[in-house]
Amino acid sequence: MALRKIIEYPEPLLRVKAKKVDTFDEELKILVEDMAETMWEAPGVGLAAPQVAQSVRVIVVDVTEPGEEKHYMALINPEIVEHEGTQLDEEGCLSVPELTAQVQRYKKVTVDYQSEDGTSKQLIAEDRIAVVLQHEIDHLDGILFIDHLSPLKRNLYKKKRKKMLALEQTG
Repeated sequence: MALRKIIEYPEPLLRVKAKKVDTFDEELKILVEDMAETMWEAPGVGLAAPQVAQSVRVIVVDVTEPGEEKHYMALINPEIVEHEGTQLDEEGCLSVPELTAQVQRYKKVTVDYQSEDGTSKQLIAEDRIAVVLQHEIDHLDGILFIDHLSPLKRNLYKKKRKKMLALEQTG
Protein backbone atom coordinates (compact mmCIF):
# COMPACT_ATOMS: atom_id res chain seq x y z
CA MET A 1 0.00 0.00 0.00
CA ALA A 2 1.09 3.54 -0.71
CA LEU A 3 -0.06 7.00 0.20
CA ARG A 4 -1.43 8.98 -2.70
CA LYS A 5 -1.47 12.76 -3.10
CA ILE A 6 -4.88 14.32 -2.39
CA ILE A 7 -5.64 16.97 -4.97
CA GLU A 8 -7.27 20.19 -3.79
CA TYR A 9 -9.78 22.75 -5.00
CA PRO A 10 -9.66 24.36 -7.59
CA GLU A 11 -8.02 21.38 -9.39
CA PRO A 12 -10.20 20.84 -12.54
CA LEU A 13 -10.19 17.03 -12.19
CA LEU A 14 -12.39 17.42 -9.08
CA ARG A 15 -15.15 18.74 -11.38
CA VAL A 16 -15.10 15.80 -13.85
CA LYS A 17 -17.75 13.06 -13.72
CA ALA A 18 -15.85 9.84 -12.95
CA LYS A 19 -16.03 6.80 -15.24
CA LYS A 20 -17.79 3.57 -14.32
CA VAL A 21 -15.49 0.73 -13.26
CA ASP A 22 -15.81 -2.27 -15.60
CA THR A 23 -12.62 -4.16 -14.71
CA PHE A 24 -12.34 -5.72 -11.26
CA ASP A 25 -8.65 -6.62 -11.09
CA GLU A 26 -5.52 -6.31 -8.96
CA GLU A 27 -5.07 -2.69 -10.05
CA LEU A 28 -8.48 -1.84 -8.57
CA LYS A 29 -7.63 -3.62 -5.30
CA ILE A 30 -4.37 -1.65 -5.05
CA LEU A 31 -6.22 1.63 -5.69
CA VAL A 32 -8.75 0.80 -2.94
CA GLU A 33 -6.03 -0.14 -0.42
CA ASP A 34 -4.02 2.99 -1.25
CA MET A 35 -7.15 5.13 -0.86
CA ALA A 36 -7.92 3.65 2.57
CA GLU A 37 -4.35 4.26 3.75
CA THR A 38 -4.44 7.81 2.36
CA MET A 39 -7.82 8.50 4.00
CA TRP A 40 -6.61 7.43 7.44
CA GLU A 41 -3.29 9.28 7.12
CA ALA A 42 -5.04 12.55 6.13
CA PRO A 43 -7.04 11.92 8.50
CA GLY A 44 -10.52 11.54 7.04
CA VAL A 45 -13.61 9.32 7.19
CA GLY A 46 -14.15 8.92 3.46
CA LEU A 47 -12.28 9.36 0.19
CA ALA A 48 -13.30 9.26 -3.47
CA ALA A 49 -10.95 8.21 -6.27
CA PRO A 50 -11.10 11.62 -8.01
CA GLN A 51 -9.53 13.10 -4.86
CA VAL A 52 -6.39 11.07 -5.61
CA ALA A 53 -6.50 12.02 -9.32
CA GLN A 54 -8.19 8.79 -10.46
CA SER A 55 -11.38 9.56 -12.38
CA VAL A 56 -13.18 6.29 -11.61
CA ARG A 57 -16.32 5.58 -9.54
CA VAL A 58 -14.65 4.25 -6.38
CA ILE A 59 -15.06 5.41 -2.79
CA VAL A 60 -13.80 4.17 0.56
CA VAL A 61 -15.51 4.87 3.88
CA ASP A 62 -14.12 4.36 7.38
CA VAL A 63 -16.60 2.07 9.16
CA THR A 64 -14.52 1.56 12.30
CA GLU A 65 -16.52 1.51 15.53
CA PRO A 66 -14.95 2.98 18.70
CA GLY A 67 -12.48 0.53 20.24
CA GLU A 68 -12.20 -1.55 17.04
CA GLU A 69 -9.20 -2.07 14.80
CA LYS A 70 -9.48 0.23 11.76
CA HIS A 71 -11.41 -1.11 8.81
CA TYR A 72 -13.06 0.37 5.76
CA MET A 73 -15.69 -0.38 3.19
CA ALA A 74 -15.05 0.05 -0.54
CA LEU A 75 -17.97 0.89 -2.81
CA ILE A 76 -17.44 0.56 -6.55
CA ASN A 77 -19.93 2.32 -8.88
CA PRO A 78 -22.11 3.46 -5.95
CA GLU A 79 -25.49 4.97 -6.71
CA ILE A 80 -28.11 6.36 -4.32
CA VAL A 81 -31.37 4.63 -5.28
CA GLU A 82 -33.58 5.72 -2.37
CA HIS A 83 -33.48 8.45 0.24
CA GLU A 84 -35.61 9.88 3.01
CA GLY A 85 -35.62 12.66 5.57
CA THR A 86 -33.10 15.44 5.95
CA GLN A 87 -30.40 16.37 8.43
CA LEU A 88 -28.00 19.24 8.90
CA ASP A 89 -24.43 18.20 9.66
CA GLU A 90 -20.99 19.81 9.82
CA GLU A 91 -18.87 18.75 6.84
CA GLY A 92 -15.32 19.25 5.77
CA CYS A 93 -13.36 17.85 2.84
CA LEU A 94 -9.78 16.74 2.34
CA SER A 95 -9.86 18.43 -1.10
CA VAL A 96 -11.32 21.69 0.25
CA PRO A 97 -8.77 22.73 2.88
CA GLU A 98 -9.55 24.98 5.83
CA LEU A 99 -13.34 24.96 5.53
CA THR A 100 -16.12 23.28 7.44
CA ALA A 101 -19.77 24.19 7.08
CA GLN A 102 -23.28 23.01 7.82
CA VAL A 103 -24.68 21.04 4.86
CA GLN A 104 -28.18 19.64 4.45
CA ARG A 105 -28.24 15.99 3.35
CA TYR A 106 -30.64 13.06 3.37
CA LYS A 107 -31.00 11.34 6.74
CA LYS A 108 -31.24 7.84 5.27
CA VAL A 109 -29.97 6.52 1.93
CA THR A 110 -30.06 3.23 0.08
CA VAL A 111 -26.99 2.71 -2.09
CA ASP A 112 -26.51 0.10 -4.82
CA TYR A 113 -22.84 -0.66 -5.44
CA GLN A 114 -20.36 -3.37 -6.34
CA SER A 115 -17.72 -4.89 -4.10
CA GLU A 116 -14.06 -5.10 -5.14
CA ASP A 117 -14.75 -8.41 -6.90
CA GLY A 118 -17.70 -7.01 -8.87
CA THR A 119 -20.49 -8.53 -6.76
CA SER A 120 -23.65 -6.36 -6.73
CA LYS A 121 -24.66 -5.24 -3.23
CA GLN A 122 -26.97 -2.82 -1.47
CA LEU A 123 -26.41 -0.79 1.67
CA ILE A 124 -28.90 1.14 3.78
CA ALA A 125 -27.24 3.84 5.87
CA GLU A 126 -28.47 6.51 8.26
CA ASP A 127 -27.14 9.58 10.05
CA ARG A 128 -23.37 10.17 9.85
CA ILE A 129 -22.55 7.28 7.47
CA ALA A 130 -25.37 8.47 5.17
CA VAL A 131 -23.73 11.92 5.10
CA VAL A 132 -20.29 10.47 4.31
CA LEU A 133 -21.72 8.34 1.48
CA GLN A 134 -23.55 11.31 -0.06
CA HIS A 135 -20.43 13.49 0.22
CA GLU A 136 -18.19 10.89 -1.45
CA ILE A 137 -20.70 9.97 -4.17
CA ASP A 138 -20.98 13.70 -4.97
CA HIS A 139 -17.21 13.65 -5.70
CA LEU A 140 -17.82 10.98 -8.34
CA ASP A 141 -20.17 13.41 -10.11
CA GLY A 142 -17.80 16.39 -9.90
CA ILE A 143 -19.73 17.98 -7.04
CA LEU A 144 -17.96 19.45 -4.00
CA PHE A 145 -19.58 20.15 -0.66
CA ILE A 146 -19.07 23.89 -1.24
CA ASP A 147 -21.66 23.55 -4.04
CA HIS A 148 -24.24 22.94 -1.29
CA LEU A 149 -23.40 26.24 0.44
CA SER A 150 -25.00 29.63 -0.14
CA PRO A 151 -23.45 31.67 -2.98
CA LEU A 152 -22.08 34.11 -0.39
CA LYS A 153 -20.29 31.43 1.65
CA ARG A 154 -19.01 29.74 -1.51
CA ASN A 155 -17.61 33.01 -2.90
CA LEU A 156 -15.97 33.90 0.42
CA TYR A 157 -14.23 30.52 0.39
CA LYS A 158 -13.10 30.92 -3.23
CA LYS A 159 -11.50 34.27 -2.37
CA LYS A 160 -9.82 32.80 0.72
CA ARG A 161 -8.53 29.84 -1.34
CA LYS A 162 -7.06 32.14 -4.00
CA LYS A 163 -5.17 34.01 -1.27
CA MET A 164 -3.95 30.71 0.24
CA LEU A 165 -2.65 29.54 -3.17
CA ALA A 166 -0.98 32.91 -3.86
CA LEU A 167 0.81 32.72 -0.50
CA GLU A 168 2.00 29.15 -1.24
CA GLN A 169 3.49 30.31 -4.54
CA THR A 170 5.27 33.33 -3.06
CA GLY A 171 6.16 31.68 0.26
